[in-house]
Amino acid sequence: MKKILLALAALAAYQHTTAQQVRPANSAQIYHEIAQLKNLTNVLYFAAHPDDENTRLLAWLVNEKNIRTAYFSLTRGDGGQNILGTEQGAALGLIRTHELIEARKLDGAEQYFSRAVDFGFSKNYNETFKHWNAQWLTEDAVWVIRKFRPDVIICRFPPNEQAGHGQHAASAIIAEKAFKAAGDKTQFTDQLAYVKPWSPKSLVWNTFKFGDRNTTAENQLKLPVGQYSPLSGMGSGELAGISRSIHRSQGAGTPSVPGVQTEYFKYVDGDSLSESLFDGIDITWNRVDRPEIGDAIRQILKTYNFRHPEESLESLMALRKQIETVENAYWRTQKLAELDEIILHCAGIMAELTTKQPEATAGSKMPFTLRMIARAGMPVRVKSIKWPDADTTTNIRLSEDTLFTLDHNITIPANTPVTEPYWLSQVGPANDHYTPGNAMQRGYPEAPNTLAATVRVKIGSNYFDMQVPLSYKKLDPTHGDMIEPLRIVPPASLDFTSGNLLVMQPDGSIKAEVHIRAFKDIHNGRLRVYGNMQSAVADNLNLPKGDTTITLTIPAEKTKNINSDFTLYADLSSDADYANRKQNLIQYEHIPTLQYFTRTAIKVLKPNWKTTAKRIGYIPGAGDLTGNILSLTGLQVDVLKAEDMHADKLKKYDAVLVGVRAVNTEKRMALWMHPLLEYVHNGGTLVMQYNTLQDMSTTNIGPYPLTLTSQRTTEEDAKVDFLLPKHKLMSYPNVITNDDFSDWVQERGLYYPIKYDEKYQALFSMHDTGEQPLTGSTLYAPYGKGHYIYTSLSFFRQLPAGNKGAIRLMMNMLSIGK
Repeated sequence: MKKILLALAALAAYQHTTAQQVRPANSAQIYHEIAQLKNLTNVLYFAAHPDDENTRLLAWLVNEKNIRTAYFSLTRGDGGQNILGTEQGAALGLIRTHELIEARKLDGAEQYFSRAVDFGFSKNYNETFKHWNAQWLTEDAVWVIRKFRPDVIICRFPPNEQAGHGQHAASAIIAEKAFKAAGDKTQFTDQLAYVKPWSPKSLVWNTFKFGDRNTTAENQLKLPVGQYSPLSGMGSGELAGISRSIHRSQGAGTPSVPGVQTEYFKYVDGDSLSESLFDGIDITWNRVDRPEIGDAIRQILKTYNFRHPEESLESLMALRKQIETVENAYWRTQKLAELDEIILHCAGIMAELTTKQPEATAGSKMPFTLRMIARAGMPVRVKSIKWPDADTTTNIRLSEDTLFTLDHNITIPANTPVTEPYWLSQVGPANDHYTPGNAMQRGYPEAPNTLAATVRVKIGSNYFDMQVPLSYKKLDPTHGDMIEPLRIVPPASLDFTSGNLLVMQPDGSIKAEVHIRAFKDIHNGRLRVYGNMQSAVADNLNLPKGDTTITLTIPAEKTKNINSDFTLYADLSSDADYANRKQNLIQYEHIPTLQYFTRTAIKVLKPNWKTTAKRIGYIPGAGDLTGNILSLTGLQVDVLKAEDMHADKLKKYDAVLVGVRAVNTEKRMALWMHPLLEYVHNGGTLVMQYNTLQDMSTTNIGPYPLTLTSQRTTEEDAKVDFLLPKHKLMSYPNVITNDDFSDWVQERGLYYPIKYDEKYQALFSMHDTGEQPLTGSTLYAPYGKGHYIYTSLSFFRQLPAGNKGAIRLMMNMLSIGK
């Protein structure tokens, strides 16, 4: 029981511990928060990916109906494409996690995840469950259900082909399994030390109209949503457009749609619904036999003064005493946490604890400034401050609307872990699943921030504890005050300067250049690179705080018997410190700075490819590292600019390579296609990588007509048939065989052309299990004196993974005109 109470407290406090600073809400938000106190029910929305959620419905439930609502996404969106930058895989999942967090701040819902890795598009749930362990994900869903306790679970998708994506269908299957299992005390019994079994009342499917797919029906439960709210100045459809548009890495800008619209719901399991989502459920305080608390809340709402929310403090304090006597532990804990936040908001309390440095190592001492202010209209005193390294007893009166400032040096506790996502704190995802985290982390978007000062304030006769996180604050010349959580870093970060791939020198030697960023002074250090029974060492290093680059060489005589690729690692050790990971920072305006770490490792390739191309022009795409990888192979890769887009300037290039989705993200491609095709006509080679159907700058992407579709081959090991085995692309300068399609990752290709002019020659045929062959993955057409190639093969995934077969095929494409 003690563990259960602790888990309930942690759940209720989560929104406080993840907040960057203590800030009062505006009057409209406070009114909404008081209104939500009336309702004793929760709703859980269930789907597979970031942006799958029906944001309009979430916004309506939270802001119009004042219902606590959460979105449970099985994945963090790791398998998609990134139109903002080069992050892929786990790094992209981290971005999309925080895009969901920011979206939830706007629409007011909460956010949960399972441990599932988004491995990319799948066409049915059978393929999906070849990657995902259904039992593990059911366990994760049961954990969230038992912790969040929804009365109603709403699926976004059905468990069949109507879902349009195997992971979508899988989410519905997991939801139904978890719906049945969550209330069964014989299932997932290890959870019962922290949470109790919980049986939701109803499971429904929120049917939809997506393009030409319509799963709604008039005999389904229908609810009008999107009504105008004077509190926000918009309806939930308008708010949803703003919230959903935060998914910027997906290019998911969404219109804000005013007006009332209808949502449809189909019965799946549990109690049937005919009038509302809460048929047969008492969602008032009668649920815990305390109707007088509901009466008190209604009276507070009736007398609420939007210009002076502090006038409600005495009534809220009295309400607090009532709720403290509620026997139901879950609702008592949850509603007290909500109420305490409302009281702090009404009191106009602001608190922040900031330093001028963004990073710190465990054990270091740093100056911080605590700033606080209150506008409560009644006495507010700071009674104690529990710093991370010490406690201070005080009795400081906060004068009305007057800033209080206290400078204090804080020693970061020596056992403080580095700042990183809890699900990436191990070596990385295994078997398409992340580390689920411990009981205080599991299911949450990020771990609760424990690096904080606990400030106890007395408002009237009541005491409140505020978690004020240690943060970094700076004044930005264009954005003003910028505040982010303090990042804890290791003694040093190590990084191979060539990225994640290294090519052996022509003589067989390996030249490894290691960038060291020391976050503290390193004395008598030893840098080592090692792998495949080989190593090189630099000893007696005294490194000041800052950046250093060291080159270590493994001579050719030590590698002459190495016949395959291998991984090279690096570590730095001293008497006091050890480091073997690279710090990765992600910085975009719409999310906070994100930090994660990866093992300092690099894949060493022993070249087995030839190329006759020497210099290529490159038009960057979205999240495409292909140009970087080709540079490592020895090609000169020039990034092309607008002034280069003339046929006479392009003729110096052996080939021009266009990055993935460039036609979607580079609006000038509509102008550039003409000189690019003129370059081909005059004898050049143009290699176009895949584009999507969304927001194309032009549909004239080849010398002859071709029509893109969303068709793809998702099975990375799908059999590849060579349609023109004697074609020059199949033999020059590298002979392409089926071995070159071994060990591909995530998929073969995507967004294939399905209709194309007869002048195009299809080189390959491939298909997923049980489907018809697709021939549009790579098309070649002679044009004038030159060569045009459109390829939807996923080179943007294969080349960064060091797949030499993909490198060999790309080299043939770039070399065909030489």
